[in-house]
Amino acid sequence: MTESVEHRRKIKSFVLRAGRMTTGQQRGWDECWDKWGLKLEQGKIDLDSVFERTAPTVLEIGYGMGLSLVAMAKAAPETNFIGVEVHRPGVGSLLNEANIAGVSNIRSYCDDAVEVIKQCIPDASLARVQIYFPDPWHKKRHNKRRLVQPEFIELLRPKLADGGIIHLATDWENYAEQMMEVMTTAEGFKNLAGEYAFSDRPEYRPETKFEKRGQRLGHGVWDLLFAKSE
Repeated sequence: MTESVEHRRKIKSFVLRAGRMTTGQQRGWDECWDKWGLKLEQGKIDLDSVFERTAPTVLEIGYGMGLSLVAMAKAAPETNFIGVEVHRPGVGSLLNEANIAGVSNIRSYCDDAVEVIKQCIPDASLARVQIYFPDPWHKKRHNKRRLVQPEFIELLRPKLADGGIIHLATDWENYAEQMMEVMTTAEGFKNLAGEYAFSDRPEYRPETKFEKRGQRLGHGVWDLLFAKSE
């Protein structure tokens, strides 16, 4: 009974969806996974060894097809980027796009982000964690399935270096309000825009096609930037 309850309450960062690989996505797996892929069973990683250098490291959770993550990595070659995406076509797409762009400062997991954070990411190692447009679970009865919850932020906090940033973005106003409440009440964080204020989109975060379309239709986008304050 205890195991059953714990299983139901366990945080999940995704809903698994089946998907067939395109030729390009399969090429990404075949040509790049062995050199850029990271596995949960590797356990705690040494970032200097993984990237063969010492550099600030950014973790993105749920990068979709990876286009914006590749763009960020290309624009900031002095920074290490680790992506976590549970859907294989998305990982294949990221690897393929990075290879085409000549970007080598990206690594990726194809696993549940919660387990990656628990088992693989060293404490005080991240300059930034970014979660862009996570599943909003817009029906009220499903709100509890949203990723940005107090326990998840508490899981992330020790992984950030002092001054490290959690950057959240959503186009669902209700979720933005929930994110603000969660981050404002979380221990050890400071809102970089001021109390209960949303931030302007930083230049380093590319606008997606979906986001631009939403803006043309009058939809809002909300960014939150909170820094670890202790």
